Amino acid sequence: MNTPALIEVPALFAQIGSCVVVDCRFRLNDRDFGKRSYVQGHIPSALYADLENDLSGPKGEVGGRHPLPSAEAFAAFLSRLGVGPETLVVAYDDQGEMAARLWWLLRYFGHERVSVLQGGIAAWESAGYALVTGAQAPAPKAALRVLQPQADWLATREDVQRSMKLAKDGQWLVDSRAAVRYRGEHEPIDRRAGHIPGAHCYFWEQALSSPAHYKSPEQLREHFAQLDSRPIIYCGSGVTACVNVLALYLIDVQARLYAGSWSDWCADDNNPVAVGDL
Repeated sequence: MNTPALIEVPALFAQIGSCVVVDCRFRLNDRDFGKRSYVQGHIPSALYADLENDLSGPKGEVGGRHPLPSAEAFAAFLSRLGVGPETLVVAYDDQGEMAARLWWLLRYFGHERVSVLQGGIAAWESAGYALVTGAQAPAPKAALRVLQPQADWLATREDVQRSMKLAKDGQWLVDSRAAVRYRGEHEPIDRRAGHIPGAHCYFWEQALSSPAHYKSPEQLREHFAQLDSRPIIYCGSGVTACVNVLALYLIDVQARLYAGSWSDWCADDNNPVAVGDL
């Protein structure tokens, strides 16, 4: 049975205790925010996943600001959560991007039983369900697994370079950052401003109707109507782009994530940069 990419609050409530729930809240400008918020109140049984310690690998000369964890490191993380091959994982946050990152990582590493909570923690509270405070007791560890990365979920820098040629005649590259960063008008984080030549701007928040709540399939089809098949999606560091990847998955479009994203691309001075609107 296929696992839906999104799960509604009542369905999650009915499965508490029989699935692994993961709180993914995080803020780049306040790195203790997620863990602090988790302790102050989280969905019952939820365990916490930190973007930089659990959902990313060590930074290097390439790979961007949030490199992918190795298969071995991610397998150890899943073991600590108690996730086995058939375990349903439900990821949630408060804005949408961090839960999507966990969803994408699980799919990339071959774990298909994963859903994102539609509406995030706010939807849980709005439905009248209680939160619990304090740290959750560690789950019983699951056996370590050998994970198999799925190449069709990932695009390399070389894939992007090849797609730049195709991008001249279609919408093959998607930049998920805000328009001011795409146009190069404001760059608060990375060393160069602008976008990959040929990329089209689809700000990740536009795939949501409210924080952590995805638009309907009809709305998403209209939003992404001009995209070519099998697009490559990027953002600043491979996190918020996962929202667009998931949104496209909801309308049966298999996109690939350029995980290093702009932070990887702009680190190489040999890579061309475009500014302004396409």
